[in-house]
Amino acid sequence: MKIVSTNRRARHDYQILETCEAGMVLLGTEVKSIRQGRANLKDSFARIEAKEVFLYNLHISPYEFGDLTAQNPTRTRKLLLHKQEIRKLLGKTAERGLTLIPLKLYFKKGLAKVELALAKGRRLYDKRQEIKRKESEREVARALRGR
Repeated sequence: MKIVSTNRRARHDYQILETCEAGMVLLGTEVKSIRQGRANLKDSFARIEAKEVFLYNLHISPYEFGDLTAQNPTRTRKLLLHKQEIRKLLGKTAERGLTLIPLKLYFKKGLAKVELALAKGRRLYDKRQEIKRKESEREVARALRGR
């Protein structure tokens, strides 16, 4: 599995509850551009519309050696999930106010995949508490390593 892009900010801004894997519908030279590592998950999110899942704001730079009819780099892309998975995600996002955030973009057996996470937004004080917890864990690890 070759990881192309990660959304490092997502783990800071959101509390990750559950993850799932989804395929993507890509056009033309987008796959070649992703293989070069020219994709960015920053500010991207997924939404369920009419029993289909779409990924918004995923930036894939145009392939430099491709044809002149370049696609929009931030166009909406359809995600491929099983019907049961879509129903489950739809129920959780509508019921509890959770959001779908992409965590990773990677290749698995030659196919581009996205790891989607059901996430709950963190408040500022939650983020501060998480930073304090991580710092204290680091200090404990340093103290134990020094012995």
